[in-house]
Amino acid sequence: MEWDRLFEDLEDQLASGWEAERAALNAESERLRIARLDLRTRAHTLSAEGAAVALTLADASTASGRLRAVGADWLALEPSAGHALILMPLASITLWAMDHPTLLASSAPSDGLSVVRERMTLGFVLRDLARRRVRVTIRIRGGQELSGTIDRAGADHLDLALHDLNEPRRAQAVRGFRIVPFDALLSVHAERVALGGVLD
Repeated sequence: MEWDRLFEDLEDQLASGWEAERAALNAESERLRIARLDLRTRAHTLSAEGAAVALTLADASTASGRLRAVGADWLALEPSAGHALILMPLASITLWAMDHPTLLASSAPSDGLSVVRERMTLGFVLRDLARRRVRVTIRIRGGQELSGTIDRAGADHLDLALHDLNEPRRAQAVRGFRIVPFDALLSVHAERVALGGVLD
């Protein structure tokens, strides 16, 4: 009987040792995974869930709503009220606020961005808005807001025809033009229907 107890005790010790070693390896693997995790991947995980977030931009303004899409260097937020979407360069966001379960979920393993979405830059999305002649309100660093239609979007800037949002872009309605560097952009507000293809 004493030998049986000895062997059982040895088996328990060995099983406990293996379990401790497995737990240590799992913990180390998780630390390595988190160390490689970037903000864009976490944002993509949040957008897949349509998570509610509150964002603070570089000029201390805030925007809140459900995260709907993430691209190579931008995200789309659906505000709590209204039928618009707000496009934001990821670089313009200084703080992310969310509840604790959402925060934890954002760091869960995910598939990451699709190959297409990985290559979909802010310029690509803005060129689509220009092609569709969507009326937008652009907020730039310093807090200034400009309303009108994007005429063209280049590699690092856009051309904006200024006009009232309640009027279509017509020569007689345009009151000026601005070139806006992408680096100056904080947000671009557009009707949600116009961005349907971006969210698919």
